[in-house]
Amino acid sequence: MMRTPTLFRLAARGVLREARRSLLTASAMALGLALLMFTRSLADGGHEDWINVGVRMGSGHVLFQAPGYRESRSLDDRLSGKQVGAVLATLGALEGPLAPLATTIRLSTNGLASSASSALPVVIAGVNPETEASFSHAAERIIRGRYLERDDRLAAYVGTGLVERLGLSLGSRFVLTAQSTDGEIQGQLVRVVGVFRTGLPEVDEGVVHIPISTARSWLGAAEAATTVGAILPASGVVSEVVEVVRSDVGADDIRVLSWREAYPELDTALRIDDYGDYVFLGILFVIVALAVLNTVLMAVLHRKREFGVLQALGLTPAETGLVVFAEGLLLTALAGVVGMIAGATLTWVFFRNGLDFSAFMTEKMTFGGIVIDPVIVPEFRMVQVLQSFFSIAVVGIIASIYPAYHATRIDVGEALKFE
Repeated sequence: MMRTPTLFRLAARGVLREARRSLLTASAMALGLALLMFTRSLADGGHEDWINVGVRMGSGHVLFQAPGYRESRSLDDRLSGKQVGAVLATLGALEGPLAPLATTIRLSTNGLASSASSALPVVIAGVNPETEASFSHAAERIIRGRYLERDDRLAAYVGTGLVERLGLSLGSRFVLTAQSTDGEIQGQLVRVVGVFRTGLPEVDEGVVHIPISTARSWLGAAEAATTVGAILPASGVVSEVVEVVRSDVGADDIRVLSWREAYPELDTALRIDDYGDYVFLGILFVIVALAVLNTVLMAVLHRKREFGVLQALGLTPAETGLVVFAEGLLLTALAGVVGMIAGATLTWVFFRNGLDFSAFMTEKMTFGGIVIDPVIVPEFRMVQVLQSFFSIAVVGIIASIYPAYHATRIDVGEALKFE
């Protein structure tokens, strides 16, 4: 223990004496860490944007439904007015980072939209115009007309695909047909007040928004809803919110779903993208490890005589190995600090407003059931920064083990011979 400061001074002297070699190795590691931080922040920003688009296209980060609704999609499996009130009260009690940014209530069913020229199967979503306007992705994609308003009764908000297929325009009337809660097929005449375009054909052709008051009256579902959804500040708090609300609302009567459970296609797409990132990062780690291994091992091979003299003066083989290992640690620590600063600076200074990939996209790209925004804004998360630093540190430590072991095997007699 008394020799430890001396051993680290010897290690520092070794690093400084071979300044050029040490600088090149530290630069390679720092560049690797900076690239890792930039890649992870870009991936995190892209994933958060994809999740945000996906949950706003759907029904939120957290969904509340009747136990059998997800499988049946039938109005028979709906939440009562009392259950809807309990869910809203539970969401309203959440505070701080768990508090929802927006909530909405929907009464949705499968039906048929028909005009004089054609008919198409659609999802009819009865929505609260006041909350849905700030909740839904479709509500933000108006290209003509307006979104639903509070006093609307026979209004419909439809996609461009449905307008084209049914030969509709603003002000056109068409008929929605669906099965009511009593099992009868009922029709409802509505008028187009707004047209949206999301870029997803299945949404633009197959979704119709009408006021939830109209849907409840038409389908005989007073005060009921099929889904209550909540948009949260970030996807990272979803699991915590789900755990809290499940205990409050009662899982037997109300089913609580996270976005991963509600949108498995999006979840799978994000996992696949993550696996691709892991392969890239694995290759990066191997390159950095080989750079550290090469530098430290070459230092050992070119300094056999020095290590032989140190052992002749009293250093044990284990202490000699510790000197070499400490050199690797010093290089890793130096590269870690420089790399973190460089990565943060690169990302913040040059790409804080986003990286625009629109030049590489000839048309809108879809991924996991969403339309990808060509501008990706990096997102820094402290946990990712610490993980990146820890990963580089582990790589540096592992790459220093073999050179340190090799230094313990130096033969003093052979090392002190004159060539």
